[in-house]
Amino acid sequence: MSPSSLPRVIEILREHYRSWEAPVVTLVAQHTNDPFRVLVCALLSTRTRDETTAKVCEKLFKRIRSPEDLLRIPLDELEKLIYPVGFYRNKAKQLKNLVEKLIKEYGGSVPNRLEDLLRLPGVGRKVANLVLADGFNVPAICVDTHVHRITNRWCLIKTKTPHETEEKLREIIPREYWKEINRLLVAFGQRICTPLRPKCDLCPIESYCGKCL
Repeated sequence: MSPSSLPRVIEILREHYRSWEAPVVTLVAQHTNDPFRVLVCALLSTRTRDETTAKVCEKLFKRIRSPEDLLRIPLDELEKLIYPVGFYRNKAKQLKNLVEKLIKEYGGSVPNRLEDLLRLPGVGRKVANLVLADGFNVPAICVDTHVHRITNRWCLIKTKTPHETEEKLREIIPREYWKEINRLLVAFGQRICTPLRPKCDLCPIESYCGKCL
């Protein structure tokens, strides 16, 4: 795929995004523009299916609205609230440490700088960039397994790690598309460009794909 094709490819992905009814669509819609919710759900989503994460986040945010609320919940109760996400016991402890740091060092507010987000317990570049893009509406490229796999499958880039992918994509993707590239490719990767058996016969952008499988 040529970088010059990206505007048209993104336009096509936008047209199909809702029709795929991928779990990520619901998850993003529920928590976009609330940095705290985006942060918590992003942490819960690691190594957990989006369907599960969406249900757990909906249940959790019926109980809490702020870092202070989360800090007050007993650990065993928090574990029950976020079950069955993967590694829920570890994530419950991680969330406790996270909100304690938010309250102590940031006055209970989620910071809006990448450097500060990366200082928070359990927050890596993927989560930090997602918070910037969906929580603060700041141009940021969130690279997860879908974005890394698909952009390499397209032959748009040739990278070995998500961090390397992020750097390359920042060079070739126009800034205006940074915020949405993750949600588009996650939905696309869940429904069409799947890891093992991509549904090329259903793919609306097959003619642009380099098929570097």
